[in-house]
Amino acid sequence: MSTLRVIERRLHGSPIRRPGARIARVGDVSARSLYVLVGTVTVLALVAAAAISAPHTRVDHVALYQEGIGIEPDGTLATIPAGQPPRYLSGTRVLDPRPSATPEAVLAAEELADETRAWLRAGSVPGTGGPHGDLADDALLDLHALISGGGGAIAGSMPRWRYVWPRDAAFVVAALTVTGHRTDAVGILAFLQDVQAEDGSFHARYTVAEGLPPDDRGLQTDGTGWAVWALEQVVLDAGRSPAAQIEQQALLHQFAPLLERSTTFLLDQVSGSDPLPPASSDYWEHSEQQVTLGTAAPVLAGLEAAARLHQFTGNSERPHQLTAAAEALRAAIEERFGPSGYGRYPGRHARDAATAFLLPPFLEEPLPGAREAWRASISEMARPAGGLAPGASWPETSLSWTPQTTLYAWTAATLGERQLAEQYLTWVDDHRTASGAIPEKVGPDGAPAAVAPLAWSCALVLLTLATLEEQGT
Repeated sequence: MSTLRVIERRLHGSPIRRPGARIARVGDVSARSLYVLVGTVTVLALVAAAAISAPHTRVDHVALYQEGIGIEPDGTLATIPAGQPPRYLSGTRVLDPRPSATPEAVLAAEELADETRAWLRAGSVPGTGGPHGDLADDALLDLHALISGGGGAIAGSMPRWRYVWPRDAAFVVAALTVTGHRTDAVGILAFLQDVQAEDGSFHARYTVAEGLPPDDRGLQTDGTGWAVWALEQVVLDAGRSPAAQIEQQALLHQFAPLLERSTTFLLDQVSGSDPLPPASSDYWEHSEQQVTLGTAAPVLAGLEAAARLHQFTGNSERPHQLTAAAEALRAAIEERFGPSGYGRYPGRHARDAATAFLLPPFLEEPLPGAREAWRASISEMARPAGGLAPGASWPETSLSWTPQTTLYAWTAATLGERQLAEQYLTWVDDHRTASGAIPEKVGPDGAPAAVAPLAWSCALVLLTLATLEEQGT
């Protein structure tokens, strides 16, 4: 693969595939010519192999693709070009159509703004009144805009991101649950249930209108684990009162197809002689030949969540099956990933941000040594601007990624490491665009880069602030 293709790789871009060997037809040549030809091909192959296996490819700059997003008076989602600060109606992401707009357009914009303000009042904004209150306001407003098109939550507004990734959507479900916007969270779950295959699998991403995969990226196993995990967030949020128990049962009835299909799929992934699931692309979206921690850990989280959800349903068989499968997978992850510090692949390998998935809030009980590995991974994934990369072996060294930085913020908050969580929140706050949007990436010079906002990062900021608020000052 050329350096250019590696540089152009995005977290939500096309999978990286190693080029295959081209077979050339050789006619009558002398032995000397043939040796020269073979030698040349060998040298070129070695150079190509070295380029592919290089641990990092330096990336010095990625442009900011947009300043943020806005909602037009007709309700459509608009992209704000980089360098063009938007004019929003107060407290919303609705674009101010004045001064040249028609009275009808102005009235439509004001009505949309009122609807947005009412939506905000129907829930809560974690961190209000604190040092990151403005960050929370903008993150929630951007999430509201990204779900305004109905159906699932799109990852971003740019063409390559205007799709629903099940894993990203699962975190948006969790965030909207803690902010009190349960109707929207349930709506996103309903979208996931509708697009899920009968065997319980999910493709990498889906179009909003048709609910179909837009390309051939294929299935990604972690999506099923995240969908069940997200369903549990909504069910548990209902509370423990008699009225809440009725709501829980209603949710479990509504999402019985999602739960049952996911349960069957997850159990099938770990039913072989090896408890680890088969290889699959994970949140890196690279083509994988062996199982990654980014797949194994979400499958474990999904099995454990499914076992608890089936207990709510009164099913006497499924909880036992799921618990046994989860215990076997937990032991396999500890045995195969643990001795070398929970690297990306089994055995000795560089650490990965998926280490966070082995800890609360994703698992009730962390795996032995996982917290220490998570802590150690921070310095290995650190990038020049102060954020984190998806992993220590991520193929570039200059860009910070806000989804992984905010993932570690939420994990830190859940583990009681308040100072670290607030440190990452401050970093995100300091690297937003002029509209207040959280970018996907931050360049080595500290400039926001790529798409902005990114739904996954917005959700994780809100989850972090909600956790800190719950724990108190």
